[in-house]
Amino acid sequence: MAASGHNATGRGKTVPEILGLAFGAIYLLVGIVGFFITGFDDFFAHDSGDMLLFFEINGMHNVVHILIGIAGLALSQTLAGARTYGWLLAVGYGAAFVYGLLAIGKEWDFLSINGADNVLHIATALVGLVIALLPVRNAVDNRRV
Repeated sequence: MAASGHNATGRGKTVPEILGLAFGAIYLLVGIVGFFITGFDDFFAHDSGDMLLFFEINGMHNVVHILIGIAGLALSQTLAGARTYGWLLAVGYGAAFVYGLLAIGKEWDFLSINGADNVLHIATALVGLVIALLPVRNAVDNRRV
């Protein structure tokens, strides 16, 4: 069954599951690649100057990305898990957006947030809402037994 793209229930992955898996994989990869840029010292550096594309990162920021990635890959194996992951993204990244509005340029910014991070955080929160709330039609199985 795995080769045909079906899971143990005999159905293909839903869009929320696929989005959850994709975002989980992306965030895991970003977290891992981030350590090639930041290294493993000064985890909580403020204004680290370490950039991944347009985004400022530090070691702790990388750890958060890795944990979010692992959660996405683990939870998005089922529709219910993907919905839970969507809510975690919506609430967590909504909070990260608010944190970023307050923290940019402050000495206590332990995640080394910049403006591009804030844009990504609010976009990820919206994707989380899509994953959590996107309607899913029941598939019609036309296979003959």
